[in-house]
Amino acid sequence: MFKRLPGDEARNLVTTTPDTAVVFRPAVVTTPAILTLLIFAWRVIAGCVRLVWRHPVAVLVTLTPGALTLAYDWQTGLMLLAPVPTGLLAWAVTDRASFTRVIGLRLLAWWRLVCIYRRHWQAVMIVSGLGRHLWGRDYLPRLGKVTCTAWADLVTVRMLKGQSVKDWADRLDHLAQGFGAASCRVAVTRGGRLQLTFPRTDPLAVPLAALPLPDAPTVGPVEVGKQEDGQPWLLKVHGTHVLVAGATGAGKGSIIWSTIRGLLPAVRAGLVEIWALDPKLMELSYGRALFGDRYAATPEQCADLLDQAVNVMQTRAARFAGLQRSHTPTVEDPFVLVVVDEVAFLTAYQADRQLKQRISAALATLTTQGRAVGIGVMAALQDPRKEVMNIRNLFPDKIALRLDESEQVDMVLGDGARDRGALADHISPVPELGAGVGYVRLETSPDPIRVRAAYVSDSDIRDMATTFAAGKDAA
Repeated sequence: MFKRLPGDEARNLVTTTPDTAVVFRPAVVTTPAILTLLIFAWRVIAGCVRLVWRHPVAVLVTLTPGALTLAYDWQTGLMLLAPVPTGLLAWAVTDRASFTRVIGLRLLAWWRLVCIYRRHWQAVMIVSGLGRHLWGRDYLPRLGKVTCTAWADLVTVRMLKGQSVKDWADRLDHLAQGFGAASCRVAVTRGGRLQLTFPRTDPLAVPLAALPLPDAPTVGPVEVGKQEDGQPWLLKVHGTHVLVAGATGAGKGSIIWSTIRGLLPAVRAGLVEIWALDPKLMELSYGRALFGDRYAATPEQCADLLDQAVNVMQTRAARFAGLQRSHTPTVEDPFVLVVVDEVAFLTAYQADRQLKQRISAALATLTTQGRAVGIGVMAALQDPRKEVMNIRNLFPDKIALRLDESEQVDMVLGDGARDRGALADHISPVPELGAGVGYVRLETSPDPIRVRAAYVSDSDIRDMATTFAAGKDAA
């Protein structure tokens, strides 16, 4: 009935009666009391040191009244501390911006760390699947520093061993809802560490008026709008190619015209030439006077103009060969920006097969060889599918405005862009809220940046055409 167990564990059995469950006598290890006290004391000291290191200001504010009360009395302590809140209040009233930057945002960061992130950290990590509960113990990613900006919380996190960025990117909705934010974005800061961005407000909710014309001629980067962090959005056009994708009414014209507006002083100085291809006859025709004879509307004219750009590129390449590897704009060799509105009309939707092949070949040639000799292409389209735009990967810098489907985000910005927070398919279709809002992914950075382009109205375009008409002498 009873078999001898391996390791002679039979002697530890309390009973072997058939109707009674087999119970093993647990092994008890007695820990010396002095060791327990030492471990407890070490944890208390380490916790105090960690508290002072992480929150020096809060500790100082808390301990100072008590220290003054013990050293003197509470009346003296109160009298000595009274000037501090009075001075802070005066500072906040007289210079609110600097007070918010130095004091206010730090207090807000501490408050949100304690009341939002640390409070709900364990529950959100376990429920979202980013933490693990094994053998009665929770293994959680480590919550780091919380920094507050004017519009968002920046939370640093140390991942668990064996986790990847994709594990977090797949759970951005869980994180956003768990911490009460509208959205969440993830970026890698260094090995094993992430930065989560939780927006509190939307600084791009209000449309931007047309930006002032630059005081001095510039080839770029040109200011075309504003980034989500409040910094100017500077778009590089010289030495690269730019693809702009967005649904109807998403604001592609805002990016095109803001770019042209920023280059106009350089156009007048002879450092830039803008060649316009406008097959729809609806966007670039408003400023046709700006382009002179470098404007094309019909497919035949567009093909001829692209062939001219290829000839300019090849001529420069022959002259630059063995002498220089990058282009510096001069009056003799200006930077040429080829602007193509609705490029799919000239490629995928072109009925004339011969014209379609000419245009596709010219665009492919310019995007593969043009930027080294000062030829750049800015192309706009609505449908980013490969069969519509088969050379989209030849554009180093890409901009995704409002798109109809989530799959289109990765088609435009590259694989994994939506997982990193580029929610271009969630941009509002209401023009006042979403026109010109998009995400930029640059050749030098895999992380998408949320931006909004300034709106250049019809009257602004007409004023530009009147002032900077091609061939017109400088005022």
